[in-house]
Amino acid sequence: MKLSGIPITDDHIHIDPVNGRGIEAAKDFRRSGGTHIFLVSKPSWSFGITPSSGEDYRGVFDTTLRVADMVRETGLVVYPVLGVHPAEMSRLAERMSLDAAADLMMAGLDLAARYVEEGEAVALKSGRPHYEVAPEVLAASNAVLFHALKLGSACGCAVQLHAESGPCADVVEMAGRAGIPVERVVKHFATPDTPLTPSFIARHEDIPALARAGRRFTMESDYMDENERPGAVIGPKSVPRFTRRYLEGGLITEEDAWRIHADTPSRTYGVDIVLPSRNSAPF
Repeated sequence: MKLSGIPITDDHIHIDPVNGRGIEAAKDFRRSGGTHIFLVSKPSWSFGITPSSGEDYRGVFDTTLRVADMVRETGLVVYPVLGVHPAEMSRLAERMSLDAAADLMMAGLDLAARYVEEGEAVALKSGRPHYEVAPEVLAASNAVLFHALKLGSACGCAVQLHAESGPCADVVEMAGRAGIPVERVVKHFATPDTPLTPSFIARHEDIPALARAGRRFTMESDYMDENERPGAVIGPKSVPRFTRRYLEGGLITEEDAWRIHADTPSRTYGVDIVLPSRNSAPF
């Protein structure tokens, strides 16, 4: 079955021309049937940046936007997602207090929010460490996450949440206090028990059953595009290939695919995902 009549969206992918395959990875996604990507900014250290102020994250964000422009030249529709990776807390805390680290990360998020307000990005990225940390580190990280949710509310944009595996149910209360609809809080690398909007790794075994049940979710590869970790988390072709596999096996319907790849991300991020013209390929 061809995917030519259905938009195919990867909700969380990285493209890195310096440390990874770069545009060739984006071309692989498109050749496999992919049409739209949410291009997520990488951590500051991926760019050799050691931030000491929020303004230092401008290098991360501007590089991400330059990559987005390069990827658009392949014919893909690209939606940038900018923010501060929650693992930055651990690195920053090695050279400053937790309060100072939290303040710096919040300032970076303030800058990311300005890009959203200017129409250069569609969403923010934040969260908390996905690994075990001391209670005081978790508290500082939650403060940063809450700040991101407040910014999402003020900007009217979604927030992608990078956090521990599991439901992250406490974020529902945080979202309520921040004033952001919980439907606009996306749990990246989600599990089905989350009350947030789940973005599932494309190979997740529960995708067919959840689709048949009408659950709203998106699909992602979380492709890191790092030469030292080729194919991690899964490759750039994965979202189109798994979608095709589910369709060909009768595990999901075309209506399910439209809900996953067009309707849900459009509602969540406030964008209009439609099928782009594929009459000519630039490669």
